[in-house]
Amino acid sequence: MIDNKSISISLFAGAFGLDIGIEQAGFHTISVVEKDRDATKTIAINRPHLQESAIPREIEKVTSQDLLAEGGRVLKLGRDIRPGEVDLVTGGPPCQPFSTAGKRGSVMDPRGSLFMEFIRIVKEVKPRFFLMENVRGLLSAPIRHRPINQRGKNHSLLEPDEMPGAALKAVLTEMKELGYSVVYNLLEAADYGVPQNRSRVIFIGARDGETATFPLAKYSQNGKVLPKWRTLRDALTGLVDPQIEFIPYSESRLKYLRLLKAGQNWRDLPEELIKEAMGGAYNSGGGKVGFYRRLSWDKPSPTVTTSPQQKATDMCHPVELRPLSVRECAKIQTFPDDWIFHGSVSSKYKQIGNAVPVLLAKEIGSYLLDLIQGNKPEGKEIAEQLSLFSL
Repeated sequence: MIDNKSISISLFAGAFGLDIGIEQAGFHTISVVEKDRDATKTIAINRPHLQESAIPREIEKVTSQDLLAEGGRVLKLGRDIRPGEVDLVTGGPPCQPFSTAGKRGSVMDPRGSLFMEFIRIVKEVKPRFFLMENVRGLLSAPIRHRPINQRGKNHSLLEPDEMPGAALKAVLTEMKELGYSVVYNLLEAADYGVPQNRSRVIFIGARDGETATFPLAKYSQNGKVLPKWRTLRDALTGLVDPQIEFIPYSESRLKYLRLLKAGQNWRDLPEELIKEAMGGAYNSGGGKVGFYRRLSWDKPSPTVTTSPQQKATDMCHPVELRPLSVRECAKIQTFPDDWIFHGSVSSKYKQIGNAVPVLLAKEIGSYLLDLIQGNKPEGKEIAEQLSLFSL
């Protein structure tokens, strides 16, 4: 904390969703690292004081001293910020290798990924807390995938790095080396007022051995004790969207979407058209719930993706024959209405789909700020705690 300001550094900042929430909680972002040209322009447009650091740059080429110097200039200190003075370092290292939606064979060792750059910056900056987010697939991902046809009684036992959870263990081992007390949990964004079902793994590290956990839920699925999850209708009612930017469907898709109502998908098409509509996907496994999906007004939105017009992850408007617009997706991700996204329509979708929901970030940030200010906020039970024990 400097001059009574709780300060944060953002790594893998994207379109700033995580950081807007952190700022709404009371933190001041002093430096960002992001390599996507459109995302950095988005940050610079909305946060002019970060223009120096909001330029496309690869984290491997950024030093901790760069970040501390940039922070000193943002705060007009007349000096660089010192290691240990930063309250929070945040980031979501690229999560594709752990994604359950991707090819299982693409799972890779976190120790050879950009995750280690996050660890490097935390080690050198020495923030009081760090906050890292990732996809739920990290919890069960192996480091090395063995094909199903190479398993079983006629094959050798799985090696440790082929076991489910091996990637998570590698992540925790590296965090242990930092000397931070670390907790992690799988959080559902809808539990915190986000009108969307979106699960993310959140890690919180505390430098000084503080007991951290996670903010209590404020909403619930059944609405019996807490208010019921917010819905798509809650999110979009009253939205003023003069541009309505979206990528139109092809006529071949519209042919089938015209036959569906809000809350329906491919299973609700006339029986004689289903096989024709699904094509090669008809015989594939899985529930395929995203195919020809019209969203329901009265449920939370499904997870906002980077391409809401894609065939397998369709996010068709409940009434109109189009995918959700850029601004509608941003609203579901709880971005402020005045947040400006730079780039093409597809780039804007990508920035929004990759973001942490702002309201979820705000709840976590408020919890951390309470800890920094010496309060003892009530938190939820954690999945597991890593506190310098042997793994």
